[in-house]
Amino acid sequence: MARCLVTGATGYIGGRLVPELLKAGHQVRCMARSPGRLRDQTWAGEVEVAEADATRAEETGEALRDVEVAYYLIHTMGSGHDFTERDRVAAATFAAAAERAGVRRVVYLGGLAPKERPSPHMRSRAEVERILLDGAVPTIAFRASVIIGSGSVSFEMLRHLTERLPVMTTPRWVRTRTQPIAIRDVLRYLVEAAAIPGEVNRAFDIGGPDVLTYAQMMQGYAAVAGLPPRLIIQVPLLTPGLSSHWVGLVTPVPAGVARPLVESLRNEAVCREHDIARYIADPPGGLVGFREAVRLALQKIKEADVATRWSSASTPGAPSDPLPTDPDWAGGSLYVDQRTAVADAPPEALWRVIEAIGGEAGWYSLPFAWRLRGLFDRAVGGVGLRRGRRDPSRLRVGDAVDFWRVEEIEPGRLLRLRAEMRLPGLAWLELTCRERDGRAVYGQRAIFHPRGLFGHLYWWGVYPFHGLIFGRMPRNVTAAARARARRAGAGPS
Repeated sequence: MARCLVTGATGYIGGRLVPELLKAGHQVRCMARSPGRLRDQTWAGEVEVAEADATRAEETGEALRDVEVAYYLIHTMGSGHDFTERDRVAAATFAAAAERAGVRRVVYLGGLAPKERPSPHMRSRAEVERILLDGAVPTIAFRASVIIGSGSVSFEMLRHLTERLPVMTTPRWVRTRTQPIAIRDVLRYLVEAAAIPGEVNRAFDIGGPDVLTYAQMMQGYAAVAGLPPRLIIQVPLLTPGLSSHWVGLVTPVPAGVARPLVESLRNEAVCREHDIARYIADPPGGLVGFREAVRLALQKIKEADVATRWSSASTPGAPSDPLPTDPDWAGGSLYVDQRTAVADAPPEALWRVIEAIGGEAGWYSLPFAWRLRGLFDRAVGGVGLRRGRRDPSRLRVGDAVDFWRVEEIEPGRLLRLRAEMRLPGLAWLELTCRERDGRAVYGQRAIFHPRGLFGHLYWWGVYPFHGLIFGRMPRNVTAAARARARRAGAGPS
């Protein structure tokens, strides 16, 4: 097993690669400009963390000390006239530092660039590849096209274009062929590259088993997601600049991030060889196909089990506080109604109220409105409020609570409910209990993840009622906690 350094550990690929390397038995050190951003990762206690900027030789050299395999996963996704120079300097600095540190292998993930007329970002990826391959340390450079996985920027762009536009006018690049690859296959290649013999120093094209146009991918996504076939009308007038603004308008992906993606889609991105199979055999069942990759990604989103998102890597326009776990850029736009209140009661009393919410206890605001919502849900085929609770005071993961289900519970701290009512999207209600100066602080977040245009219209249509429903809950919940504390004869400590 090797001591590995992972750059870009706060990003989409790096954040998923780290646990895979740990699972394979490797020792891992993460290199990050802001190490504090790794603090809450589930694997944070299992890795070393080195604070370093790849453009600074001394810092990078220290991070590479005693490292055998170094993963270079640094990319500039945003715009700006100097991104090419930044990429060039970082790659050259890293290659030289790896040589001085005695690293035996560098692994790089780049793009499947065309030979003619590559976009500026694809030219930069190719230049980084050349710098690393020309360095003294043997390098494996993987070239991938569209990566399909929950939270990847390519997948989010595909998903939102398809979901929000049943009829769309599209530029010519939707007819360009590409070879998408599932995130799990990318990670498998990256992990197993650590064992490729040291004399191998070259690039490898990697892709899934399907070669598709972007239009075919949109239709394939619609089929997997249970959406009607999309009507795609091609027009010749949309330039990459206009296309990126169009993508930025329709999807959560900002135009500045969308532009390099759009520009890369103008050219065919199909693997020219599959030589990697000489060193890393295909899995027994074969590489993951496009539709299966979409299905797996949507399943992760549905379960709110998305480990990383593309916006983790300080991408312009990305939100800074996605919840729960990751359903924002793993799932697009996210609407949040957040409120807090201080209870004149100990945290234990507040938690008992939170854990007993729903069922006979109700929802602490406008019972008539909740009942009306339950009746409406039943009228459209939903479960309504009729399920109640399994236990009047205790909850466990998986319990039904009216038209919610317990998705997560941390006793004394957090209750997260997933909506099972009929909605044009996904919804959660998160209730938290914290202590401050001996008193309990109640936190409440109503979270909505819309599906398609109707989902956005739904949110804004019900928004005026949020103040009436969610606005009253903090006051009434904390009042119930005070009453419980008085009955128990325990005031705030």
